[in-house]
Amino acid sequence: MSTDAAAPTAADLSEITEQVWTSYLDPDGEHPLLVAPPVAGPDDVFAAVSISGAWRGHVLVTCSPGAARHAAAAFLAMEPGEVGEDDIADVLGELVNIIGGNVKSMLPTGSFISLPHVTTNAGARTHFPSAVQVCELSGTWRGEHMSFSMWQSEGERAEVRAA
Repeated sequence: MSTDAAAPTAADLSEITEQVWTSYLDPDGEHPLLVAPPVAGPDDVFAAVSISGAWRGHVLVTCSPGAARHAAAAFLAMEPGEVGEDDIADVLGELVNIIGGNVKSMLPTGSFISLPHVTTNAGARTHFPSAVQVCELSGTWRGEHMSFSMWQSEGERAEVRAA
């Protein structure tokens, strides 16, 4: 299939992320994501889903371990100290799956989404064949950084650091 299908835009990603944010992470509006330039930390965690078919690419959620812990606590209605590594992995996988599913719904028929891939290991890298970033929404939440991005497959293989 062709990769000529138009990717959802930064505005689309922002709208999807806002809906997910207010539904799962901050339903009371007390802790919004404050838009800020992207920041990458050496121990960031990330979750990704791949989309194939009419459009080929990846949706990525990247954040500090502290933001991941707060996200898991908010999503699971727990205290941050109660959250384990499995909880963090499950919640980040679910968040990227929800965002990726919404991105997929904007694409032509014949687009498919993979299961989430989550990495909580410090310094981990992932490789996306021929991927270039098409948009990113980044910010801070509870003093920790988070980023949501889309990567479109094209050309040569690109290595993406968890950022």
